Amino acid sequence: MRILHTSDWHLGRSFHRVGLLDAQAAFLDHLVATVRERAIDAVLVAGDVYDRAVPPLAAVELFDDVLHRLADAGVPTVMISGNHDSARRLGVGAGLMERAGIHLRTSPGGCATPVVLADAHGEVAFYGLPYLEPSLVRDELGAADAGHEAVLGAAMRRVREDLAQRPRGTRSVVLAHAFVTGGLPSDSERDITVGGVAAVPAGVFDGVDYAALGHLHGCQTINERVRYSGSPLAYSFSETDHRKTMWQVDLGPDGGIAAERVDCPVPRPLARISGRLEELLADPGLTRHEHSWTEATLTDPVRPADPMARLTERFPHVLNLVFSPDRAEEDPHGSYAQRLRDRDDQQIAEDFVAHVRGGAVPDERERAVLRGAFDDVRVDAAVREVTG
Repeated sequence: MRILHTSDWHLGRSFHRVGLLDAQAAFLDHLVATVRERAIDAVLVAGDVYDRAVPPLAAVELFDDVLHRLADAGVPTVMISGNHDSARRLGVGAGLMERAGIHLRTSPGGCATPVVLADAHGEVAFYGLPYLEPSLVRDELGAADAGHEAVLGAAMRRVREDLAQRPRGTRSVVLAHAFVTGGLPSDSERDITVGGVAAVPAGVFDGVDYAALGHLHGCQTINERVRYSGSPLAYSFSETDHRKTMWQVDLGPDGGIAAERVDCPVPRPLARISGRLEELLADPGLTRHEHSWTEATLTDPVRPADPMARLTERFPHVLNLVFSPDRAEEDPHGSYAQRLRDRDDQQIAEDFVAHVRGGAVPDERERAVLRGAFDDVRVDAAVREVTG
């Protein structure tokens, strides 16, 4: 069976205030063309269909259009909700769509009810595990604790129990939206950390033939049977070096995997350039970036006048300007952004407490209080996302 694995469309998202609806429409055209040209048997969308719980109307229209075209092509589509989606909104009409071959899985309770498709070699069971917010689904799934590994493990136990009751030789595919250990994040994914740990081990998917993952925006292979497709478009300058693709996965009669990357259209290349303003304006080696979406980091010791206007004369698509002055390492005037780079919310809060107390770092009890406060904020945001 030939599967096309994609995820993280984020319909309705912009890139540094540049609208991407046209680029997203071009990707969906490419998706449908790929389905037809490569004789795809099933399309998988591993979450984050939309960029937010209440998407703009134009994004909903794009989604509606591609579903009609996939249904017209007669190719079954299985999709799950991600942490950016409103599961309830995305799941509206799922029963009716099922009749057209569009299978939406947005409820944790349905994780062990597969979409069963068949080829010449027998049946393939597709299990859709929507994004599982631990504090909201722990009791429903009977998880040991409110952690990502616990709730995903509980969902996978249900999957294995259902699979064990199916005819011998039934092949299996799981769709999941999670942060799996070994995956490389970018700047454009929303933090899903709760309880201090977001990552789950790849071993949680043991026992199935293929795990089609969503959430991380870089296409990557955790192991032969566990892969991220990544987002079809770049949504941050941290993705400058990404090759945006989908996975074509051929599932053999014995559950063997053969995977090939299928390139996605690139609306405009990305570039990160760095140096003093006058150098950037004069460097002939940067000519290749003059038509790219550009992030410029200025290293001038003193901020130059009108830097954005001057850069735009040469790089008309410069979208982001960063100041990182060349200064001695010990210079106390180094930028606040530099000092916070690569530090998470918990570390920043602990540093602040130590600063206002003259260097006395928080003890374990105080760290737990801070951690709990951040978890409460994330859970509240997740509840609002789910309830719309």
